[in-house]
Amino acid sequence: MTAPPPTPTQRRYEPWMRLALAEATAAEATGDVPIGAVILDPAGTVIATGRNTREAEGDPTGHAELVAIRAAARTLHTRATQKNPTTPTTWHLTDCTLVVTLEPCTMCAGAIVLSRLTRVIFGAWDPKAGAAGSLYDVLRDPRLNHNPEVVPGVLEPDCRNALDRFFEHHRRK
Repeated sequence: MTAPPPTPTQRRYEPWMRLALAEATAAEATGDVPIGAVILDPAGTVIATGRNTREAEGDPTGHAELVAIRAAARTLHTRATQKNPTTPTTWHLTDCTLVVTLEPCTMCAGAIVLSRLTRVIFGAWDPKAGAAGSLYDVLRDPRLNHNPEVVPGVLEPDCRNALDRFFEHHRRK
């Protein structure tokens, strides 16, 4: 069965998903599961990147999304203080977009909601741990204070293939 052609919205985010895939490749080089992320500001400029760092840093919270969220918040804080050091800054990522190669897990979905990201774009679904519509739907839970737009399936075959290759290699060991 052939996958349906990408929608215009999915096609729009393909260049940034390719950057996230490059981050995923860098994660794999350190023995981490190849998951990568980028965060865009409202103008579409990349303000942060992230990749899985659990193995490289020995950190169970070293998911690509969290690494990118932390970096984006620092970037926005620095931008704001450079403009006016006396103006209060915020860590909210309002009007920012997260592009990630795999559907976020519950931990990452919670961080996405709390950081107020406006949009989440992901590549492959994660039926075992996904929290953006497959196993859970934390991101669109109306009981929470924030619900980002969710766009799944951007370059899904490429994102899935990177994960499949990684796990096939590890199964052979």
